[in-house]
Amino acid sequence: MKITNAKWLEDAAPVMAMLETPGHRALAVGGAVRNSVFGVPVADVDIATDALPETVMALAKDAGFRAIPTGIEHGTVTVVFRGQAYEITTFRKDVETDGRRAVVAFSTDIMDDAQRRDFTFNALYAQADGTVIDPLGGIEDAKARRLRFIENAFERIAEDSLRILRYFRLYAQYCDPMEGPDMEAIAAISASIDGLDGLSAERVGAEMRKLLNAPDPSASLALMKQTGVLARVLPGADAQFIGPLVAIENGAPLRWLRRLAALGGEAPAQRWRLSKAEAKGLADIYAAMTLPSLTEAGYRRGEAAAIDALLVQSASINMPVDPRLVSQIKAAAAEVFPLKAPYVMDRIPPGKALGQELKRLETLWISSGFSLSAAALDKMVKP
Repeated sequence: MKITNAKWLEDAAPVMAMLETPGHRALAVGGAVRNSVFGVPVADVDIATDALPETVMALAKDAGFRAIPTGIEHGTVTVVFRGQAYEITTFRKDVETDGRRAVVAFSTDIMDDAQRRDFTFNALYAQADGTVIDPLGGIEDAKARRLRFIENAFERIAEDSLRILRYFRLYAQYCDPMEGPDMEAIAAISASIDGLDGLSAERVGAEMRKLLNAPDPSASLALMKQTGVLARVLPGADAQFIGPLVAIENGAPLRWLRRLAALGGEAPAQRWRLSKAEAKGLADIYAAMTLPSLTEAGYRRGEAAAIDALLVQSASINMPVDPRLVSQIKAAAAEVFPLKAPYVMDRIPPGKALGQELKRLETLWISSGFSLSAAALDKMVKP
C-alpha cells in the first residue's frame, strides 16, 4: 500500500531527509499513518528512526532545525520545522513495565519497535515516498475496521493500563460497531480493570474527552459498561441516553461536555481533572436543567448550555427537539435586563434590599417573556 497526495507527508519530507541522508531510517508512524489509511485528517506527525537521540539532536542542529530534548531519556526528540513540531523517537523495545510506565532499551530493529505498540493499525509505518510498512497485519485490520491488540491482549494491557481506555476511544473513532469488538480484547479488558485505579486523573480525562468527541461513542460506552470499565472511571455513569442524544444532535456542534452531562456520574470534574472552564461549562448545563424554563436558562446560563440541556432532556425522553424552542433560547440568551441599579437608588439605598428588589423585578421581566420595558419595571419598584 502507498499513501499518495498527503500534504503532511510532503511537509515532513525535509525532516525525514535530515535523518535519511546520513544513512539512518526515518519512518512516519502511528496516528498519521493510521489516519491516512482510514482517510481521516492528520493532526500530528511522529517519526521513528534507528538513529540514537543524541544523533538526532546533532543532525537537526546541523540542518538548522530547532531540536528540543523533550524525552531524550526515552528516545524522543522534538524537531521544529516551519512551525510544525515532529516527535522523533528511536526504535525501542520494552525491558520492564508496571502498568503505568516502561523501562525501554533502544533498538535498530523495526519489529522491536512495532511489537511494543498497542494495536495493530497503530503499528503502521510510512516511508517518505508514502510506501507503508506493515509488520503486524495492521492494514488488513484497518480495512476491516477491526481493533486488535498486538499479539497478546493481556500482556499489552499489563504494560500500560491506559490501553484499556485507548481501546474504547479508538473503537469509537474507527471501528464498525455492527461487526462487534474483538472478544480476546474484551476478555482481557474485563480481567484487567483493577489497573485503571493506578492511572492519574489527567490521563483518564484526556482519553475520555477524546472518546466523547467521537462521532458516535454510544457503542463504546455500552462496552465500557458491560466490562465494568465505565463504573471504574466514573461511578454512577449511565450510557443509555448517549445513543438517543447522538441521534437528535443532528448537525448541532459536537460538544463533549453535553455528552458528559447525559452520561451523568459522580464528580467528573474531580475524577477526570477537568479545567476550570470545563467544570463551569458542565455546571452550566446541569444548572440549565434545573431552571423553571429553558428560555430562562438561555438568559441566565447562556445559549450553549441551554441548548445542551434541551438536547439532553429530549434524549432522556426520546423526543425530537422543537426548533421553535431553540429559537426562543437563542433570543433569550441575547436579552439584557433593562433596569439598572442607578434607576432605583433614589428610592432604595445601595445594599441587600436593592439587590433583592432588582432580582424580584428581573424574575417578573423573565416571566413576561422579556417584554416588560424599563419604564414599566420602574413603576413596579417597591421602596
